[in-house]
Amino acid sequence: QLCVDGRLCQCGNARESHLSVALGDYFSTAMVNHWDSRQHSSLHPTDAFGEMQFTGASKRQSYFLRLANDTAPSTVYNLLTRHWGLPSPNLVVSVVGGEGMEKVKTWVREVLRQGLVKASQSTGAWILTTGLQEGVGRCVGEAVRDHATAAASSSTNKVLALGVTPWGVVHDRKQLVNPKGSSPAKYTVQSTFKDSCSLDNNYQAFLLVDDGSVGRRGVETGFRAKLEEYISHQRTGISGSGTIDIPVLCMLISGQTNMLERVELSLKTSMPWLILAGSGGVADLLSEVLERVSPAPPSPSPPAEGEGGATPSVDMRERVAEIVRSHFPGHGDLDKLVEQVLSIYQNRELITVFHGEQEGADDFDTVLLKALVRASKQRILSDATPNMEELKLAVAWNRVDIAKSELFNGSIRWKHSDLEDSMTDALVNNKPEFVRLFTENGLCILDYLNYGKLEFLYSSLPEGTLAYRLLQRMLQRRLQERPFTASSANLLDDTPDSATKMMSGNGPNSISLLEVSGVLELLIGDVCKPFYYSALGLNPNLSKRKALKKASKVLRGGQLYHADRCLYPWASLFIWAVLQNYSDMAVFFWEMAGETVLSALSGCKLLREMSKLESETETKLSMKVLAQRFENMAHDVFGSCYQSSESRSFTLLIRKSPVWGATTCLQMGTAADARLFFSQDGVQSLLSQIWWGEMRRSTEVWRLVLTFFCPFLCYTSLISYREEEDEEQEEEDIPRDDYRTYGATVFSYSDIKHLSDPQFISPGIRIHYKPPKRPKRPFIVKRWRQFWYAPVTSFMGNVLMYFLFLLLFAYVLLVDFKGPPPAGPAVSEYVLYFWVFTIVCEEIRETFLVGSLSRQRLRLYWQDMWNKCDLTAIILFIAGVICRMFSSWFDAGRALLCVDYMVFTLRLIHIFAIHRQLGPKIIIVGKMIKDVFFFLFFLGVWLMAYGVANQALIYSYDPRPDRIFRRVFYRPYLHIYGQIPVEEMDVGKTWDMPCTSNITLIEAGAEPCRNQYGNWLVVILLVIYLLVTNILLINLLIAMFSYTFNKVQEHSDVYWKFQRYKLIVEYHSRPSLAPPFIILSHLNLFIKRYIRRVPSVKVHDFVRELKGKAANRLMTWESIQKENFLSAQSKVQRGTDSERIKRMSVKVDTVVKQMGTSRDYEHRLRALENQMEYCSSAMSWIVDTLVQSSMVKPPRPPPTHRGTTSSHFPLLPWERYEVA
Repeated sequence: QLCVDGRLCQCGNARESHLSVALGDYFSTAMVNHWDSRQHSSLHPTDAFGEMQFTGASKRQSYFLRLANDTAPSTVYNLLTRHWGLPSPNLVVSVVGGEGMEKVKTWVREVLRQGLVKASQSTGAWILTTGLQEGVGRCVGEAVRDHATAAASSSTNKVLALGVTPWGVVHDRKQLVNPKGSSPAKYTVQSTFKDSCSLDNNYQAFLLVDDGSVGRRGVETGFRAKLEEYISHQRTGISGSGTIDIPVLCMLISGQTNMLERVELSLKTSMPWLILAGSGGVADLLSEVLERVSPAPPSPSPPAEGEGGATPSVDMRERVAEIVRSHFPGHGDLDKLVEQVLSIYQNRELITVFHGEQEGADDFDTVLLKALVRASKQRILSDATPNMEELKLAVAWNRVDIAKSELFNGSIRWKHSDLEDSMTDALVNNKPEFVRLFTENGLCILDYLNYGKLEFLYSSLPEGTLAYRLLQRMLQRRLQERPFTASSANLLDDTPDSATKMMSGNGPNSISLLEVSGVLELLIGDVCKPFYYSALGLNPNLSKRKALKKASKVLRGGQLYHADRCLYPWASLFIWAVLQNYSDMAVFFWEMAGETVLSALSGCKLLREMSKLESETETKLSMKVLAQRFENMAHDVFGSCYQSSESRSFTLLIRKSPVWGATTCLQMGTAADARLFFSQDGVQSLLSQIWWGEMRRSTEVWRLVLTFFCPFLCYTSLISYREEEDEEQEEEDIPRDDYRTYGATVFSYSDIKHLSDPQFISPGIRIHYKPPKRPKRPFIVKRWRQFWYAPVTSFMGNVLMYFLFLLLFAYVLLVDFKGPPPAGPAVSEYVLYFWVFTIVCEEIRETFLVGSLSRQRLRLYWQDMWNKCDLTAIILFIAGVICRMFSSWFDAGRALLCVDYMVFTLRLIHIFAIHRQLGPKIIIVGKMIKDVFFFLFFLGVWLMAYGVANQALIYSYDPRPDRIFRRVFYRPYLHIYGQIPVEEMDVGKTWDMPCTSNITLIEAGAEPCRNQYGNWLVVILLVIYLLVTNILLINLLIAMFSYTFNKVQEHSDVYWKFQRYKLIVEYHSRPSLAPPFIILSHLNLFIKRYIRRVPSVKVHDFVRELKGKAANRLMTWESIQKENFLSAQSKVQRGTDSERIKRMSVKVDTVVKQMGTSRDYEHRLRALENQMEYCSSAMSWIVDTLVQSSMVKPPRPPPTHRGTTSSHFPLLPWERYEVA
């Protein structure tokens, strides 16, 4: 009988809605007078969950769930973050009060709009309200909507508003009921302009708390408090990787007396509160109590039994009761309210009062931070400091501006140990501004980053990223004791779904530096030596299988290397940031790392290789953009270096780097396909000097050709050389100490010395470097080497001899190609065989004997189009020679050799790529060939469609395949060029070809007669075909060519210069003699390498090794040039209109704040003036009283006031009355 009247139950539902067993009075003696949710309701599976779409307001969808009021908060939080995909918050602000139809003040709306929502957007916070279109919930929803509209679509800082409201209060809640779930449920909003209990469409999710009641408010209070407490014990950051718990702050706006119990319960769990003074209701009551009631000593009477702590004094109780009575004069139970207010007052350290009407909403985010820091002072450990807690909150919110103004303004002296945890938090959660701030304010990166910390950073990679997947697969292969390979295709495809997951923490089963080294080897290849092998105690020359076994033993042996300092911390962090595609973080680490040009090229290489493996389009595009950015920076910084010093910039290009695995800028630029970098004038100047050797670059080509056929002319003045005096003058331009530091750049073979493997020099070791001295040779030997050892001479010889080779090949095919043995081959053909044999020997030498042999080198060799052309020509030649030796295959062999001659002739295009005018045009032609393939695709489709229809209409039966092929494909193709057999296609024309309609004769090979029926359709199809092909497709091809030409012409010079570098490197490594005389050079090399064991020196012409002081000075000079470049870039950026407007905005904000401060000072001066007036009047009254009194006789007359008349100090009203 839980009835209010005859129609409604105490739960708020109609009596008819209950089951009969609940309505019947089977136990008349057990009558219940009060309805209790726990006793008079039962739990059932939820029937309202999923997504909802607000049809009356907008098309956006929100999540919703109907749940019991005793649901575990952990389950709800996992639902929010994992299943619904809401990002984990850095702050939770729970707004309570202001419910119902109560009018919200204007300034409260501004605080919510300009203060709360704006601060939440900058900190990544959740806002919890009732989520209804009434009171404060409506104001928060509108503010969220406005900020979402103003924010950029790509902004990652979205404001998340969550509604926690009673199920029984929601209007039209039956629209959400669906036991199978809704996706989405249609929820109609009647009116968005009036306050109602409808759900607000501006909220991302709704938790509809149900206790079985209908129309009863406050049902969600207990669940909401438990959810807030649970969230306050979760960690911030990605997957809980932060250093602090998620801060939760309750914000009280207005409110009825029932809010006192809510505040009291939350304060007992140390939940901080922010009270908006002046908003009305309980908020004004508590703010007045906290400001007017001063803490008094406890009452001496002992506490009652069962109570603990100090009892408030009687005076304090009376003052609180007076304030409560003034705010709620008609309340029936004032004593209960007083007790609740006193209980809240005991936890006043957790409460912050904000006078929004006076202070404004501009610095509301700072107010939130101060409130949380003030509350945290009561909970932090004894060895912690409030500044540390405030710093952690600022990092969690990513508010570097607050950290700069409040914490790093010079008033606090930070230690290195104080910043370590926050630095790790900033790194893991991609907050580069804080990383920069910490490094500028006391954090020593050498002390911070050790190998253990570096492994932790790699173990903290977000799941789903490319670097995470690569590291996980490398870890699985190590655990299976399988050596990792450099094949990216196998790496990403052959791993099962049950791959071993990465484990954070220490241990042999966690991510180690070996996996990082494997990923870098996969991405960079054999350009660099393996990374981090020295930390693991491995020899870089070990095979992969042996290195894997030895590293596994090291990892199982305790990982003692974790405590060792990282040898190159900035470069290691740069690699870590690049692998995660953190653009701003990577750029900052690039600025801090040494070897700026090489680091930028390495980042470009890593990102371009990662973009090939990445499957997501947006991430792939961002990787390509960042890679191009690094290439541009490498180009610009080296340009600054080249303008500063030409010789030092050349040394910078060919210097071995101990940081990047003994590679050079040129090698890394080639691997990264950095074409823009190679187009830089400094790089081209170095290549030109290497290309000409010790000859002057002004030498004419005809002099080279003449000297090539008359070698003794090299001793005459026909060829001009760079004399020793010129080189000595260049060396004198550098100070003597700098000459010893940077060395002389070597451009000729006579100056090359064997370079040993790079040794990593520990800091502090001083090594004196001496440049190599040139050996003294006789004039005849010197001039001979200067001419024949220059790459341009080798190129010229190869070009001339290649023309002779093509002439000999053409002569054999056209004139002297005799029959199979014993009639042939002729002597000239045998000479041709020997010539091709020397070409094959050179290809073998380039492929297997130059540099280190690896799978990646073979793959890169095969990726070169001209290498494919060489292999095709050689294979065709061998096949043609074999076939021509047999009479039955003689004609086929001759045909293969004819085709092979075309392939050898096309090889001339690559040779002439060195020409400044022809080179760019060759690039354009290569791009246009791709357009031709697309054109042929469209043409082939239309040609087949027309050819088959045309053949079937003209000839009703023609089974011969040769005629079908000619008339279906070949004849329609000739139609494009105007060859149209009108007599054959038009039956109205006379055709002289004898034909027959006999099927037997046609099958025997006779010409079939034309079909008379449908010939008019043949003519129409011909007209349409010519219209499409000759006008549409041909003009389409021309348009494609024009677009390609205009597009490539802008960058053709860049492409040509990059190909020029490859061609120079190719001919630089070739022997001086050209085929067929190159066999002599091969014999000479075989004797030197395998008999006399003389090491090769040509491969080191592009490499120079500097150690100790020389390397340090070169790096210092490079760093200075980088700083000059960054300074000039920053100056240009500061001069832009956007930066000027931003600086002006900051200045205006500063002026406004100063004006607000001056107004505050004015209010204080007025208050002080009032106090002085009162004191002056009181003193005057005392003096007058004493003068009129006869009790005290003054020893001297009273002093007189000078300089101010009494009119400046008017008397107060009561003083006037007293005087009167």
